[in-house]
Amino acid sequence: MLLALLILICWPIAEVYVAIQVAGAIGALATVLLLIASWPLGTWVVRAQGRAAWRRLRAAVAAGRAPGAPALDGALVLVAGGLLIVPGFISDAFGLLLLAPPTRALIRRGAARSLQSKVVVRVARSPGGPPAYDVDSTASDLDQAQLRR
Repeated sequence: MLLALLILICWPIAEVYVAIQVAGAIGALATVLLLIASWPLGTWVVRAQGRAAWRRLRAAVAAGRAPGAPALDGALVLVAGGLLIVPGFISDAFGLLLLAPPTRALIRRGAARSLQSKVVVRVARSPGGPPAYDVDSTASDLDQAQLRR
């Protein structure tokens, strides 16, 4: 939680710092134009890559394969497009890195491992322990009178 708070505070500060440095190197107008140009690019990426990810997901389901990898791939593409839509050079760099298939594959593998381990731990630590099943059929019904005692 603390890490998320630090990122939320430091990210905009870093974006402004990088924008000021870029403006000092190429000029304020060129910097603003670059920041504005990333917005339509991000929108196009979300549309085009989102459709492609949806097609891959449908093809995996139709072929009877697990749709885990195409679903994560589609989610990462949407995150990349969102990062490109947000103004800032750092977010654009991360968005472009996520669009590269080798980088996306690495992140997808790490995310899949992380999600899998969290699901296994959550199931293993379910509250109240494992559910009680009457495997041997030894349960019997009780009268209301017996319950009141």
